[in-house]
Amino acid sequence: MPTLIVTTLNGTDHPIDADVGRPIMEIIRDKGFEDMLALCGGSKSCATCHVYVDPDKLSLLPPMPQDEDELLDSSSHRQPNSRLSCQITFTAALDGLRVVIAPED
Repeated sequence: MPTLIVTTLNGTDHPIDADVGRPIMEIIRDKGFEDMLALCGGSKSCATCHVYVDPDKLSLLPPMPQDEDELLDSSSHRQPNSRLSCQITFTAALDGLRVVIAPED
């Protein structure tokens, strides 16, 4: 099974099995990571699933839609590799992807 590596707020890496075809936010939430609130459930209205994507694999992701970009602009923790994990569907090409859960605003 493909692997997603989740780095929690305390800096600990957690390799987890990841189902292809599911949003990364759902994978992280369903594995019980409490650092990610994911309050809106993936409707792009809260940015509480903000992650930093491994810069080496950022080019494998689809372009960021304008509404996602605008939501991330509201975060004081935004970085060049910021994305909303609810908007990233995990694919086989992303096997081994590392995401870092961003601090809450």
